[in-house]
Amino acid sequence: MPELAELIKLAVSLFAIVDPIGSIPLYLSATQGWPAERRARTARAAALTVFAVLGLAAFSGVSLLHFFGISLASFSVGGGLLLLLLSISMLQARSSPLRQTEEEAQEAIERESVGVVPLGVPLLAGPGAITQVILASHNTGAGLGLHNLALLLPIAAVALSVWVIFRAALPLSRRLGPTGTHLVTRLMGLIIAAISVEMIARGLSELFPGLAG
Repeated sequence: MPELAELIKLAVSLFAIVDPIGSIPLYLSATQGWPAERRARTARAAALTVFAVLGLAAFSGVSLLHFFGISLASFSVGGGLLLLLLSISMLQARSSPLRQTEEEAQEAIERESVGVVPLGVPLLAGPGAITQVILASHNTGAGLGLHNLALLLPIAAVALSVWVIFRAALPLSRRLGPTGTHLVTRLMGLIIAAISVEMIARGLSELFPGLAG
């Protein structure tokens, strides 16, 4: 079983990567003019999508890497670079194309149901979050056992935070305002930048052991 500190670290890093607070403007834009009940269903669908996608990554991600012959060291470097690009966009308080393209944002406005796509995937449970879960799954031990079941706890906590924050999106948006939302996004970006550098350094040290010396 992974230690409690590891699960808390994963929950914090996933919350920073998923960044539900920074996604409030996109959620409000996609559900503008909708009745409260319909917005609530969308928030629930987005949260369940986050839990399902990241839970699937926890149980099958490592097996997929083995199937394609990708080493965890290479995946760690690649994932770290991806997270670094995401963090740079967040530090600039702007939406990264890694999370959602302009076409996907427009699709969100036009679609009748947006909770699953594109809000749940790829806006919230995007490549960065999936990468983090796969690496955590490998570090705690692959397989359909207690190791991976324990990973569902931080994933569920993050999914719950998505539901709570989206349900309270209107009052939060008014209270935080654009400046407050951008501040939170920048803080999350700083955390992700540190995580990405750690992932890249760890992967490079495994690919090139001489560098560690």
